[in-house]
Amino acid sequence: MTKTPLLRPRGTAWDVPARAAALTAMIAAVTVAGLLIAPRWGTTPVVLLYIAPVLAAGVYFGFWPALAAAVASPLVYNFFFTEPYHTLLISSPADVVSVLVLFLVALVTSRLAGSVREQARLAQAHAARNATIAGLARRLLTCTSEQEIADVAADELAQVFGCNAVVVGAAAGQPVSAAAPATVQLTPADRAVAAFVVEKGERAGRGVDRSIPTEWQFHPVRAGAAVIAAAGLARDDGAPAVARSQLPLLDNLLDQVALALERGRLEAEAREFARARARDTVRATLLSSIGQDLKPRLIAIAGAVRQLRRSGSAEKEPLSLIGSETAQLDRYLANLLELDPESDQRPLQIDGVTIDLFRRAVTRDGEAVHLSPKEYAVLAELARHPGRVLTHAHLLRSAWGPAHESQIDYLRVAVRGLRQKLEHSPSDPQLIVNEPAVGYRLKVAQ
Repeated sequence: MTKTPLLRPRGTAWDVPARAAALTAMIAAVTVAGLLIAPRWGTTPVVLLYIAPVLAAGVYFGFWPALAAAVASPLVYNFFFTEPYHTLLISSPADVVSVLVLFLVALVTSRLAGSVREQARLAQAHAARNATIAGLARRLLTCTSEQEIADVAADELAQVFGCNAVVVGAAAGQPVSAAAPATVQLTPADRAVAAFVVEKGERAGRGVDRSIPTEWQFHPVRAGAAVIAAAGLARDDGAPAVARSQLPLLDNLLDQVALALERGRLEAEAREFARARARDTVRATLLSSIGQDLKPRLIAIAGAVRQLRRSGSAEKEPLSLIGSETAQLDRYLANLLELDPESDQRPLQIDGVTIDLFRRAVTRDGEAVHLSPKEYAVLAELARHPGRVLTHAHLLRSAWGPAHESQIDYLRVAVRGLRQKLEHSPSDPQLIVNEPAVGYRLKVAQ
């Protein structure tokens, strides 16, 4: 069964026979009124009566019916009210002038009335189109997933254009995302046309520029330059689902669908990101808790190793191995205690220097700075603890490993290189500050 569209195509309210009958009735009514008036007041007032059908035709039917009324009115006036009566001949020059003036006035009136009718029709069409777009946007706002958006879009398109509608995803081989009514099925040929529309970004199908043997019209749903879906429309009677005059409305509706689909995709990504953040937070909390439980025990082991070294009561090789493994575990636990899902993702900015640990990038006044691996390792460790003094042993252990904790010269060379590349005045460092006999600290951003 063919559906009734919410927006009627232009010209369906009054067909041609109905307009002709209405015009005939109006002119006949005016003529009867004139025949009643003329014996008492003459034919002069009758001339004005024939302006009424012209105005009515222009307002209700448009310019061409009004023009027909403008031609018919002088002829009827001449036939009934000028001598010789009941003929189209005119014997009096005054009557000739009356008929000509009536024709000119009727002609101008038909033009003005037709213009008013056209403006009213355009205003009504714009109002209907805006109301339709607003209605779809309002329904789409309540959708929380891409599937709900596709369902609402198919249902709204089917109601507006009085046809069957489908929304097909852009992924290759993807089935119909939504259909209205739900029983609508696409043939393999129809799916091929939909895939073509998604790939080329052009309309295709019955009644559009690129005509392809299919009962459907397929239109691309664009988000910027990308085609994210295709909307298909078809009528049960085989006629084109969307007239060319309705294509601007369809494009506006599909723009709303594209915005909603993009919003749904971004919201889904945001929800997934929030779940990942929650998992990372729980994981970081658990790891930090484990680290805090083990830290005192490692400190006790390290203290015992130092005591045994001083006393000389144990073999050096196993003791050195225990100390090295303890230091490595302590470093791992220190990283766990400092673990924060956001800490490495927030760039640190200090006096024009930006340290982005997440992207392993360092810039100074917007210019990228190239650092050696050891220079970056020292700077990254300082950036993870801004404002805190890190001992020489801590920095050497994190950048070179436990075996080099006593090689302070290595650290001094790396810090000197960092100051040359990052400080505005390397001889008066303000970024990496030395704490004599202790270590270094990174200036806290103001």
